[in-house]
Amino acid sequence: MALDGITIRALTNELQTSLVGGRISKIIQPEADELMLTIKTHERNERLLISAGASLPFVYLTDENKQAPMQAPNFCMLLRKHISGGHITAITQPGLERIIEIEIEHLDELGDVKSKILTIELMGKHSNIIFRHPDGVIIDSIKHVSAAVSSVREVLPGRSYFIPKTEGKIDISGTENISSLCKPISLIKSLYTTFTGFSPAVAASLCEETGLDGDRGANTFGESELCKLINAIDKLKEIIAANDFHPAVIADNSGNPVEFEVTNLVQYRGMERTSYDTVSEMLIAYYAGREEYTRIRQKSADLRKIVSTALERCVKKFDLQQKQLKDTEKMDKYKIYGELLQTYGYSAPEGADKITCDNYYTNEPITIPLDPTISAMANSVKYFDRYNKLKRTKEAVSAQLEETKADIEHLRSVMTSLDIAVGEEDLSQIKDELTDSGYIRRKSFAKQKRTAKSSPFHFISSDGFHIYVGKNNYQNDELTFKVANSGDWWFHAKKIPGSHVIVKCEGKELPDRAFEEAASLAAYYSSGRSMGKVEIDYVQRKEVKKPSGAKPGFVVYYTNYSMVATAQIPDGVTEAD
Repeated sequence: MALDGITIRALTNELQTSLVGGRISKIIQPEADELMLTIKTHERNERLLISAGASLPFVYLTDENKQAPMQAPNFCMLLRKHISGGHITAITQPGLERIIEIEIEHLDELGDVKSKILTIELMGKHSNIIFRHPDGVIIDSIKHVSAAVSSVREVLPGRSYFIPKTEGKIDISGTENISSLCKPISLIKSLYTTFTGFSPAVAASLCEETGLDGDRGANTFGESELCKLINAIDKLKEIIAANDFHPAVIADNSGNPVEFEVTNLVQYRGMERTSYDTVSEMLIAYYAGREEYTRIRQKSADLRKIVSTALERCVKKFDLQQKQLKDTEKMDKYKIYGELLQTYGYSAPEGADKITCDNYYTNEPITIPLDPTISAMANSVKYFDRYNKLKRTKEAVSAQLEETKADIEHLRSVMTSLDIAVGEEDLSQIKDELTDSGYIRRKSFAKQKRTAKSSPFHFISSDGFHIYVGKNNYQNDELTFKVANSGDWWFHAKKIPGSHVIVKCEGKELPDRAFEEAASLAAYYSSGRSMGKVEIDYVQRKEVKKPSGAKPGFVVYYTNYSMVATAQIPDGVTEAD
């Protein structure tokens, strides 16, 4: 989610409280589009990290101390010259624009007090950091925008600064003008294109809160319906005016951060939500989580390609083998033809191309095609040869089909393991499994890079029972056959790839709540997570067996209980230290 005007208002208020009155003691430019200001306040040294990155612009307070380049860029040197040692006098946001303005007082070469403004525009690919005089004359910017790049506005030294005009947008204070919403576009789009500061997520939340169909044309609603929307916007205005913000990161079913928000948006109320005391903490958590998720996804991309390629090959092989197996269905017919020709072949005239006789298996007449160039007995031998060939094919293909089916199940389980992986050590263990299974060529003489050992997830149930969840097939085998005792309980998603889940009983009887919590974890760490509800098999560990020569993670069990569980980490379950 990009920073919208409402989130920036919450952030601006926070920065104003923390930084106004502080002195800028250090300025560095760690990246081409990034600044870090160290600001000495009465209480502590604060670090303000500012990014004008096209894909991920942001501003927040952080404890991270970034490394300065060996040679400071020109823009950084200019800022040091003018505002190093200066005091922050105000931090403001024009309306609900995606802009933060930091006003700084400093002494010039003659010792006179002067003011400068550092304008931070958080506008996606148009993001910029602009250093200017209070009268609007630009001193410099971290990105230069010439007329060749933009016909709307130049951002160059000496040019006058102005906020880019947003055609047709009005301030949120203008909500009394209902007609401004009546456009021939969806209501959601009408909201975020009409009012400054609104994002699509905020617009969708307002529609859901008022029970209006956000996908319906805005010009199809009556005045009474739009009045409900205006009332909801007025409530949002009150939240903004009272600075009543509640920073939070929203995660999907996989625990990956997907959004951040500050006003309890309606559409996220059923999702996993982590609250933070400050907007800066929220942004740090969100960007760190997204960065970690993206990094792991990128590192797993090669493994995913190997698995998906092998899986595609196996599925094609399986389809071909099924076709070959279907072709063998004719073999019994050929056997009957051969037997009947041995019995009735003497009655076939020489050169006949068919014979009709009684089928003593069905007591009905049957017509058997003949090769007229050979005798009936030779035709019988020919049919027996076809039968025996198809019989051998069926035996071979049936065995191959089972092997291919096992390969497909194994590869699908590996793909689920890649979805579950949370660290490089998890990916390393999956790579070992693929290497051992022959999908990755082993490097005999390459120096092996040591990585930390991957460990299963370890949870504590509401009632204090230890629950272990395998992250991959090697861990599944180890948990089930080495960690678990015969009396411990074993859980697994029914007939789909997923983790082995073990509940250690320690000789105690397991309460119903522990069964339900373990089942929810088994559902959550399975390929059925996105379905919400998953059927889970559970049984005592002593009932689970591993066939000789079976693939990693593959087990069989014949007596089990089942329940339908919600795919989630239950509220009462905590991760063990």
